[in-house]
Order: sequence, then C-alpha cells, then structure tokens
Amino acid sequence: MIEALMVADFKSHFSDVLGKVRNGEEVVLEYGRRHEKIAVLVPYEKYRRLVGRQQPRRLGVLEGKGEAIFAPDFKMSDDELLKA
Repeated sequence: MIEALMVADFKSHFSDVLGKVRNGEEVVLEYGRRHEKIAVLVPYEKYRRLVGRQQPRRLGVLEGKGEAIFAPDFKMSDDELLKA
C-alpha cells in the first residue's frame, strides 16, 4: 500500500519517511486543501530500473535535431505511432 502524506507531515517526519522509502515503500506527497498529489518518493533502485529500461528510438528526418523519451510501459509499436 502506498502511503500519502501532506507536505507538512513530510517535513515533520522526514527521517521516518526516508526510512520507509529505504525499506522499499513508496510515499505520495500531497499539497494544499484539496490534497493535490504532487510527487512520489520511490526507492532509488526502483527508479534506476525504470529509467534504465528506456531504449532510444530513431526519429527519422528529425534524427540529430531532437529526442523523445518514452515511458517503459509505452505499448504502441513504432508503426502504430507513425500511423497515429
């Protein structure tokens, strides 16, 4: 279960929250009266695995002029993307 904390609670319990993250938990930070979710703290190893899975894609005529990074769970094939 992912724990959600208001920013004020996060500041008050910073060391405890970091301990939970170190133990593999994820923590959502919320802000304001409407509890707007603004960030998620995840263990670094999980973050590194997610970022490390991104594969470069060729951009065709834009190659060398820009880049695009797709999320690891992006399920559209190159052909489907080009036809969209």
